[in-house]
Amino acid sequence: MAPVVLKLSKTEIDKIKKFYHNDKIDKNIPYTEFIAKTNQTTITIYTSGKVMFQGSAAQQEASRWSKNESLAKTTTKDEKTTKTNRTQQNVLPVDIAQKSLIGSDEVGNGSYFGPLIVCAVFASTEQLPALKALGVKDSKMLTDSDIQKLAPKIKEQVAYKILEVTPKKYNEIQPQYNAVRMKVALHNQAIGLLLNEISPTQPDYILIDQFTPEANYRKYLKTEKNQVTNRLLFTTKAEQYHLAVAAASILCRAQFLDSLKKGSEELGFSLPSGAGLKSDQVAARILKKGGLSLLENYAKLHFANTKKAQKIAGDYK
Repeated sequence: MAPVVLKLSKTEIDKIKKFYHNDKIDKNIPYTEFIAKTNQTTITIYTSGKVMFQGSAAQQEASRWSKNESLAKTTTKDEKTTKTNRTQQNVLPVDIAQKSLIGSDEVGNGSYFGPLIVCAVFASTEQLPALKALGVKDSKMLTDSDIQKLAPKIKEQVAYKILEVTPKKYNEIQPQYNAVRMKVALHNQAIGLLLNEISPTQPDYILIDQFTPEANYRKYLKTEKNQVTNRLLFTTKAEQYHLAVAAASILCRAQFLDSLKKGSEELGFSLPSGAGLKSDQVAARILKKGGLSLLENYAKLHFANTKKAQKIAGDYK
C-alpha cells in the first residue's frame, strides 16, 4: 500500500518519538532523525519535520497522529486482512478500562542484550484511580527515569508476577522454544501464578498485549501443563486500553533496565538495548574479552547480531 506522510509540529514529533521509543531501530539514513518499526509498519521521521508511515498498517498508525477524519476512517484491504487475523479494539468490551482485570505484557524480545521478561498485573476496579493518580500509562510515553521511579510505587498498589529468562537460560531453551512459544509459556505461567495468588478473587478478564494471533497463542498453549484458557482477551497496544497492562509494561521495562545495568557493571561497559549497530560493536568487544562463553551470558545468540559481531571482532584481530 502507498505510504502515508504527515507534516507535524516539533511537539507532536517528540510525542511520536516517546510513543515508539521501544520500537526504535538503528539505521543511519541521510535526512532522517528517527526510525521505528511496529505493527507491520515503519515510521520514519525526517529532519524536514515530515513523518512517513509505510506498511500494511500505515494508515492505522498514522491515524493516531492525524486530525484528518478521512484518514482515520480509511481502511485498506491489507488492514482488513490484518484485522481478520487478530483481535482488535472493536471486539473488546466497551467498558474494558473500568473492569477488574489481569493485564500481561513482555519486554526484551527484540533486544539482543538483556533478558526476556513477562509481567502480569491484577488491578481491580477499586485500584484503578490510585494507579491513574500515580501517572501509570503506556510505558512508551514515559522516560526510562519515569519508569524506574514508578515501578516500586506500582508494586505497593497491586498484585503482580514477574518472570525473567536470563540470556544464558534463553540460549539453552531457544532451540526447543521459538520466540512465540517461549512468550506463550511465560505469559501463561505468570498469569497462572497470579491467579493463584489473588484466589478466590477472579478478574473479569485477562488482557494480553498481543504478539501473535489468538489461534496461534492457543495452539502453543496446548503444550503447557497448567493452561489458563478462560476470559482471555488479546489486542495490540493493550496498555492503551487498561491500566493493568500499562502497569505490567512499566514493571517489565524497569526490570529490563535493571538487568542491563547489572550486566553493564559486570562487564565494565554499557550494554545497549535494541539490536542495531551499537549492539554489534559491543558484542564484538565482549567476544574479544571472553569469546562466546562470555557473550552467551548477556546476549541472545541466535540473533543475526552474533555473526555480525564475530565479523567485527575478526576484523580487529
